Amino acid sequence: MTLQRWDPFNELRQMQDTMNRIWKGYPGPAENGGFEAWAVPLDVVRKGDDIEVRASVPGVDPGDIQITVENDVLTINGQTASDTETAGGDFLMRERRSGSFHRALRLPDTVDVDRAETSYDNGVVTISFPKLESKKAKKLSLTVG
Repeated sequence: MTLQRWDPFNELRQMQDTMNRIWKGYPGPAENGGFEAWAVPLDVVRKGDDIEVRASVPGVDPGDIQITVENDVLTINGQTASDTETAGGDFLMRERRSGSFHRALRLPDTVDVDRAETSYDNGVVTISFPKLESKKAKKLSLTVG
């Protein structure tokens, strides 16, 4: 008879490893048809009086991106092509996002949505909103006497 040190968590770890092996073969919601929307990473920058929103959407065709502004809410959404099959094999690792994407951002009431400019370059959508003329700071002259 040999003495063994008893680890109370050893059985839990073995059960977790077994469950991980069982679930490893099943696709998650994003891999199963791409129905889970992912959020687009944004940068919001103030350039003088203007506000610039930059959204990273690498590998997305600009024609598949919709940009709308309604009730002071900027919405960027679209769809990427889903690579469900690879030529000659299965995925061993998959980190690139596919499927639909969506992002909404409330804009301040000081921006002029009608004069907004959009551009797409190297996978980055840039939307520039100039400040409304009526909301810009005005310099007042002081009269004496």
